[in-house]
Amino acid sequence: MRAYDFTRPGSVDRALRDARDGSAYVAGGTTLVDLMKLEVLTPSRVVDINRLPLHGVTVDRTGLHIGALERMSDVARHDAVRSRYPVISQALELSASPQLRNMASMGGNLLQRTRCSYFRDVSTPCNKRTPGSGCAAVAGHNRMHAVFGTSDACVATHASDVAVALVALEAQVHLTGRTGPRTLPLAGFYRLPGRTPHVENQLRAGELVTGLTVPHLPWATRSAYLKVRDRQSYEFALTSAAIALDIGRGVIRGARVAAGGVGSTPWRLAAVEQALIGRPATTATYEAAAARAADGARPLRHNAFKPALLRRTLVRALTLVGEAR
Repeated sequence: MRAYDFTRPGSVDRALRDARDGSAYVAGGTTLVDLMKLEVLTPSRVVDINRLPLHGVTVDRTGLHIGALERMSDVARHDAVRSRYPVISQALELSASPQLRNMASMGGNLLQRTRCSYFRDVSTPCNKRTPGSGCAAVAGHNRMHAVFGTSDACVATHASDVAVALVALEAQVHLTGRTGPRTLPLAGFYRLPGRTPHVENQLRAGELVTGLTVPHLPWATRSAYLKVRDRQSYEFALTSAAIALDIGRGVIRGARVAAGGVGSTPWRLAAVEQALIGRPATTATYEAAAARAADGARPLRHNAFKPALLRRTLVRALTLVGEAR
């Protein structure tokens, strides 16, 4: 690990002043410290933001509000989150390990870097790490990689579970920087790789994530997160599904569907939603809608199984939510 400056500001304004070119913010450190040890990231200054007033979990008539420095485990067990937005609680509880969830912040989780092994290995080419060097995953071992939103420059998968649930619920992310605060839809916050995979989101230089808002959605109480992975503990998704359904008199009146483990960003499945709305809440409907999930997929040599696995995951998740009382 290389030498770096360290500051611990007590206010947002001071944190923004401390951030300069080559700086990195740290909260839980569960991603940043690992990548610094591997020399994937080599910031000249680390700004510890844990003293900033970016805490709190509240629910009001406009929705759910979460401070960026809230720990994942605290949000997962919050009574209002568990009862009104179970898909968020479940996505958090299926993330990482208990020890990491106790440290990792909500804002940091949304900004975590890909777990692509080529990105984390500085001896291999990676356009995310070194723009223009190439993408070793395209012709390499790509079983865990994306089938949606990829480009010839990058096929890495977005790693966050809770971001999938939040995108399904149309969450907004709150940012602040030297020019003031702004709010973006979380789905629009993330960028597709295109020719610039090293630019992963809409953050401006020195800008901070300060919080999240999930809009009021009464039928989010009928929601779930299902994750398929190689082992049951501390593993990233092969596929996952975040589902919320509004069902009345046996008919689906509204649907929110997003997938993880398959996209370069948290992947909203609008075609699946459209195929559900207005249809009876039956297995036949779920299977027909899930058949739309592979629209636009670009499988690679080792992950050609993912579209079919995603379809099965969606049917199972839709069935679980549809049968919930």
